[in-house]
Amino acid sequence: MAGIFEIAEAGGKKYFFKLTAPDGTVVAVSPLFNTIKGAAAGITAVRENAATGLVVDKSRARSKPGPPKAATGPGIRLARS
Repeated sequence: MAGIFEIAEAGGKKYFFKLTAPDGTVVAVSPLFNTIKGAAAGITAVRENAATGLVVDKSRARSKPGPPKAATGPGIRLARS
């Protein structure tokens, strides 16, 4: 089962969406949008770009310089920042 996008209303006629994994874990929360249509456009943008998005590792977790380890997962390519 795929994740679920949910649009919700915040105070003051603002809207946001969240992406929830099948196990109920919240994966992402959007910024606020002025309209539901804007929130829906944000969901469309995530759907179009997420699968091809470049992952940039800005953490200091890697102690040695060099290419990322294969443990990052299949299909994930890290870019150096």
